[in-house]
Amino acid sequence: MKPAEKLVAVDFGDLTVSSTNISGGRKERAMSKRLYATLGLFVMFAACAAAQTNADRTIQVEINYTGSGTVNASHKIYVALWDSTDFSSGPPAAVKPLDSKKGTVSFSDVQRVPAYVTTAYDPTGAWDAQSPPPLGSSLGMYSKNPPKPDPIDVVPGNTVKVSITFDDSAKVP
Repeated sequence: MKPAEKLVAVDFGDLTVSSTNISGGRKERAMSKRLYATLGLFVMFAACAAAQTNADRTIQVEINYTGSGTVNASHKIYVALWDSTDFSSGPPAAVKPLDSKKGTVSFSDVQRVPAYVTTAYDPTGAWDAQSPPPLGSSLGMYSKNPPKPDPIDVVPGNTVKVSITFDDSAKVP
């Protein structure tokens, strides 16, 4: 009587692990159990690694507007998250409103790093941040040397906190 052959294959996307097992004895069953245990550990570690690379990246932005404008529910500060320094190439990746001169907004699930953050105060009370800021809007950005924005890098699973203080010295002409 010929022992039965069994093919074991596990697919991990770019990697396929396979083994042919000829059953028939106690040693083969013990080897098979070890193979399954090893593959199980490999799958567990691969899942943990995938979970860590897909973990949220969060950027918390503390805002301090020291300008003369009144900030409230009608006249908001909009904080924009960008994935490049070319702020005129299209809309930002995300925008969050703030209805006080001081406060914090959080961008969770940041997709691309480095990221960049800018602010715009709406003096008209009519802007919804779906277009460029209106004339007279006070502008700010995360930067040590304006007008060059500083990159914000955050690794998966972490939160980075940055602070922006701006006033009325830079406005939309």
